[in-house]
This record gives sequence, structure tokens and C-alpha cells, in this order.
Amino acid sequence: MAGRRREKKDLQKLKKEAEEVIVYLQWDAVSHQKIQELLDKTAAEVEAELKELLSFQHQDTEIKESVLLDEYVCVFWWAKSKSFSVTQISFTLAVLHMLLENIKEKQMDIVDNMMEFVKALAPACYCSQSAEGATPLLGKQESAAFVIYVKESFFHKYRLYQTLFSTSREQVSIGMERTIEVFPSKNGITPLEEGTTFEDPGDPVAGDACMANMTF
Repeated sequence: MAGRRREKKDLQKLKKEAEEVIVYLQWDAVSHQKIQELLDKTAAEVEAELKELLSFQHQDTEIKESVLLDEYVCVFWWAKSKSFSVTQISFTLAVLHMLLENIKEKQMDIVDNMMEFVKALAPACYCSQSAEGATPLLGKQESAAFVIYVKESFFHKYRLYQTLFSTSREQVSIGMERTIEVFPSKNGITPLEEGTTFEDPGDPVAGDACMANMTF
């Protein structure tokens, strides 16, 4: 009797493993077919397409839209330069979108957002042992390259994105004008930099150790 129960339990375990589905992010705003089409387009055409998909209408005059559009365009070209597949490119775009939305909708600090990044990345680096011949969405080198890219292109500019999502269009414009006005300095350091400390929890340095210790 005990043997039958054990056998039944083992069968249930095997069935569960066989039915295991790895779910990773994909950007719903752009279909795989559209991404495939973008791969054959010029830089200007890609920018125009993403601008329309993101419903940006004032990127030429509004700093927020300009910065965000540039971020999406850059991650697309980065993924293309790495010869990522359509599914991999959709994943990278989806991750960027999630990170930006976490700041916009949840006012998430850098450390919490880094943890969300890790959670999103994990399934893409995992391969189910129950699926014969299966491979993860991102290999070790691909995932490592993506971590470095996100760290340098997104998390190192975290305060910029926080400012964009928490400040009105007029205030952002005034702030940019003031930054431009005070940029020249005798010692090459702007007043903003002189007054900056790395104790601020919103500073990218606060999360560097977390990013450096990521392993997949």
C-alpha cells in the first residue's frame, strides 16, 4: 500500500514537472512580427515607429518624451547589435518598460527596482529540466551583457528618471536651463556635483553592490 502511494506521488511529481511552464516578460505593445519588421528598418524609421507605438507626440519639445523615446530606441539597437532573436528583443523592451513603470506608477526606489529587475531576469535565464533539449531565453553571456547594459544605461541615470516622472514639464525645462547656465566652472565641477553625496538612497551607487553580485 505504501509502495503504491509512493508511486502515485512520484507520478504526480513527474506530471507537474512536465507541465511546468517558464513565463518571462514580453512587451505587449509590440508584436513579434512588428519587431521583425523593425530589424530591417533604418534608425530614423525605428525611432518613428517606436514614437507611434508609445504615443509620443511632443518628443521634439518635451524633455520627458525625448529621453524616454531615446531609451527605448537605444535598448532596441543594443539588442539588435547583440544579434538577439525577436523574442529576446521583446524581453529586453519589456524589462525596460517595467522598470520605467515602476518609477512612474509606484515611485519605486533604486534598490527595490533592482530586485524587480532580478526577478524579471531569472526566468529568462532558467531552463526547465523537464523539457528535453530546451535552452534558456538568455544564455550566460547574453544575460551578463544585459545586466551590464541595464546597469550603465538605466540604473546609473536613475535620478534622471525619478525627476522626469515626479516633475512637471515646466519644472523640468527650467531645471535643464539652469543646469546649462551653471555648467561652466573653474574647477570643472558643477555646483550640482559639488552638492551631491552618495548617501542619498536614490543614488545609483547605493545599488551597485547588488548589481555586481548578480550571478546566473
